[in-house]
Amino acid sequence: MAVSDPDLTVERALLADGARFVIGCDEVGRGALAGPVGVGFVAIDASGTPIPAGLRDSKMLSEPKRELLAPLAAAWATHHAVGLASAQEIDELGIIACLGLAGKRALAQLHAAGVDITGSVVLLDGSDDWLNKALKTPLTVVTRIKADRDCGSVAAASVIAKVHRDRLMIEADAISPGYGWSGNKGYGSAEHMRAIGLLGATELHRKSWLKISA
Repeated sequence: MAVSDPDLTVERALLADGARFVIGCDEVGRGALAGPVGVGFVAIDASGTPIPAGLRDSKMLSEPKRELLAPLAAAWATHHAVGLASAQEIDELGIIACLGLAGKRALAQLHAAGVDITGSVVLLDGSDDWLNKALKTPLTVVTRIKADRDCGSVAAASVIAKVHRDRLMIEADAISPGYGWSGNKGYGSAEHMRAIGLLGATELHRKSWLKISA
């Protein structure tokens, strides 16, 4: 994957058009077999300072680099939040609905922090507006393919959310050892798949994805 440095070109254009905040949005853990799915939000306004040096899409960064950049990204953001939906909720509702559920939970955090959600624009990575599908009152959402690579607010959201979820999976590995979650973070590595065969599924596994009855 080519290395690319994000900037704030898109965000500045949206702010110039009247958005109170631009809220960069990215998801983490969508394809994992175990653990929650997460949605990260980073809200910035027109007074934003330059992007922290080295900030990129989380997939372009090593784990140590993400750990270093996550607090810098959080400090740089005007506001930030991470919402989660559990493996059980994914089994019950499906992954797309749970992206929306996690997003709603993150939006509630931003609202509680004083962010004018309805006066803002959500800049969402990808081409599918799964967020508004979960909301009773639609928000202004701009979808953009590769926004996590190109847009600073979305890159920051991806790093903050990735580190947040990774830490949860590392903690879970200590409670339910044997699945290699500290390394694979719940994704379907060979080690993880062997462990499922030997040890069975845990409450953190998405049993519908494994075709195992709850």
